[in-house]
Amino acid sequence: MSLVSPKPIPDYPWFIRLFFWKQQRTYGRVLDPGLLWGRSPLVFATVALLYAALNRGRSPLPPALRALVTVRVSQINHCAFCVDINSATLQKRGVPEAKIAALADWRESPLFDESERIALEWTEAMTLNSVDDALRARVKAALSQDALVELTGLVAFQNLSSKFNAALDVPAQGFCQIPPRAL
Repeated sequence: MSLVSPKPIPDYPWFIRLFFWKQQRTYGRVLDPGLLWGRSPLVFATVALLYAALNRGRSPLPPALRALVTVRVSQINHCAFCVDINSATLQKRGVPEAKIAALADWRESPLFDESERIALEWTEAMTLNSVDDALRARVKAALSQDALVELTGLVAFQNLSSKFNAALDVPAQGFCQIPPRAL
């Protein structure tokens, strides 16, 4: 159970209830983190708009790569909810179950291509506060500047989201049917 309890839906402002309506249509239920972020309506709306901007169809990062990155950040930060929902997104984006299961050990797996490897290395280094000049040079050589900005923003956003959910002990909601591996 989460550290903070949700309020009854009618107690949230109307514009937050619109987000809840969209979540209900998309996921079949209101997401637990939404109910918690909704306690601070302006922050919730801002976070939701940032997520939408990072998850847009015209991003310079392929959808499957974006989902790989969000799952990896979630694994590192021990966010059960984020691993669950983002792994389900990976499945929907056509990533094979074997690759999803191997994500925590991507360095030892032959399932990841070079673009995924550099993105995952950047993701881990940012999340663990260990970005160095050598990695910056490799990332700069591998990605366009627009893609690097988007990747960096996505990793930062997912750290915000997964640390919020992990700290408040938001549980998984059963979106992904792949058994979770040890993080």
